[in-house]
Amino acid sequence: MQRRNFIQLSTLAGVGLSLPIAGILSSCESHPEHSLEFKNLISGLLKDWSDGMLKVQINNPSNLELHGALGCPSCSHIHGRCMDAVYPFLYMADKTGDEKYLEGAKLVMLWAENNVSQENGAWTVIRNPKSWKGITVFGAIALAEALHYHGHVLDDDTYVAWKKRLEKAGQYIYDTFTIDFTNINYPGTAVYGLNLIGNVLGRDDLKAKSKTLASQVKAYFTANEGLLFGECKKSSSKLSEKGLHGVDLGYNVEETLNSLVMYSLKEKDEELLQILTKSLNSHLEFMLPDGAWDNSWGNRMYKWSYWGSRTCDGSQPAFGMMAHINPAFGTAAVKNTELLQRCTADGLIHGGPGFIEAGIPACVHHTFTHAKPLAALLDHWDHLPEINKKAALPRTTADGVKHFKDLDVYLFARGDWRGTISAYDAEYHYKDDYRQASGGALGVLYHNKVGLLCAASMAEYALVEKNNQQVQPNKDISFTPRIETFKEEKWYTNLYDLPATVESKDENGTIKLLANVALKNVERAIVEETASNFKIGYTCSENEINIKVTTEQNITAPTAFVLPIISPNSEVVTKVSDTEITIKKPEGLVTISANAPIKTKEIKGKRTFNMVPGAEAIPFEVFFNEGEKELLLSITVS
Repeated sequence: MQRRNFIQLSTLAGVGLSLPIAGILSSCESHPEHSLEFKNLISGLLKDWSDGMLKVQINNPSNLELHGALGCPSCSHIHGRCMDAVYPFLYMADKTGDEKYLEGAKLVMLWAENNVSQENGAWTVIRNPKSWKGITVFGAIALAEALHYHGHVLDDDTYVAWKKRLEKAGQYIYDTFTIDFTNINYPGTAVYGLNLIGNVLGRDDLKAKSKTLASQVKAYFTANEGLLFGECKKSSSKLSEKGLHGVDLGYNVEETLNSLVMYSLKEKDEELLQILTKSLNSHLEFMLPDGAWDNSWGNRMYKWSYWGSRTCDGSQPAFGMMAHINPAFGTAAVKNTELLQRCTADGLIHGGPGFIEAGIPACVHHTFTHAKPLAALLDHWDHLPEINKKAALPRTTADGVKHFKDLDVYLFARGDWRGTISAYDAEYHYKDDYRQASGGALGVLYHNKVGLLCAASMAEYALVEKNNQQVQPNKDISFTPRIETFKEEKWYTNLYDLPATVESKDENGTIKLLANVALKNVERAIVEETASNFKIGYTCSENEINIKVTTEQNITAPTAFVLPIISPNSEVVTKVSDTEITIKKPEGLVTISANAPIKTKEIKGKRTFNMVPGAEAIPFEVFFNEGEKELLLSITVS
């Protein structure tokens, strides 16, 4: 089988020319040195991850329930999708000639056939045949890519068997998937999947179904910013009380947009490319200067791992393959890959920047999914546009306030400060509240000199997808900055105030955002017999961040503003006084001060850890003094 390029990006120089965007770059055949730096990065990382996966692969022929699976250092079960590793393994087998990768590929496919393969062509997410089968589309894409580009390394019998298995999977997707049968990431990914499988198998009916889904998905972009929506139940119909759609940044950039970009480039769907260009630009606004994806507000942020989403593939294809339209897309691909590398140890990606120092084991799921897009980029390398990090990310050069109307989320930037304030009220299930940053909360606070300072978690950590999340290792303390009080052991906080409003202004070099909030419990009941209505004022100047919390009501129950500061356990914390704390970070000194004593919530050890977004923090809290109705906090960096 001859190696072929499924997406001939080199033929697409003309596609972008009709787009109303200045400075479009055509595809680059010669690849200057800085593009080759990226190639070396992803090649090295792919080898590291492939070797890491082989280290945890189970070789136990006497136990077919385990033999060939990728063991998970953090989870007590086998991840049914581990057969996705067939693509990076077969890529490595082809490029290196090393039999260990070929054997690894055969073993993961053997395990899948023995344990998660169904008669109807589906694969299941765990060994239980009644478990979720939508993940078939991801395994089918991995198998199709492996066969298409690297099938020639297989013996004839294996090649024929795998191709027959791919056909069964393709038929299942064809028969089952509609545009709104579940979250948009599934039918959205099937746009590319059915097209790819149809080409590999010569099935025009699969390609026709792909084209239908591609036409339908064009209605799933928000009216103002063009953000892909549909990450909720049921994707096509649910709106929040504010009339907002369910949007999750992590799933969008790491999964669905990849599929839509790859399909659109291959099929030269200019209408969809226009939509995707706007959408990618809007999503890119949320990338932090260090390459992280700010999904603090996303309605599936329970899987937010700072670099992306726990079980998705990675944002490299969508942004790398569209770098000829906006060079900053290339920057995003490079910087996010560098962040993934920083979160890698012993060949596996850890689920956030604080895992390694905190000693939290890695979930192998991150690695076998994120290895696939790197293989895809390398398989298309000769036809990719120039990819480097010369162009600045939007949030690197940002200054001022930007309100995303389709989310009711505000991004602010002044000097070295970057922040996110969320009043986004969309929910994932609409029956169980897996509360992301909302209620006028500070979702992210970042400083160019010292990095991440605040990052929201779920209000209460929950295993929304018990097969795809790690268990919280310690007492659950929310990382989202907030007001809170307790009445009769019930927790009341602005995080559950979905109707909260935010207004902003930028005058005389100072940004001010004012949130009007109420303290509510998870059932949305307002606290009684103490102050419930508050204003949270966030003021950002070049030199500092100030937070002012006020109420006009009498406070009769202990009420505090909680400010968890992201800080690895190796950083030195100094109590300057009852009202001033410093944290020595590698690149600077962070000072937190207040008009009342700064305390720390009760924790074991020096830090608390939260799976979302995978970091350690110190949970500071400042209580209102008796009779007072105003709290003042400030954060400075020197």
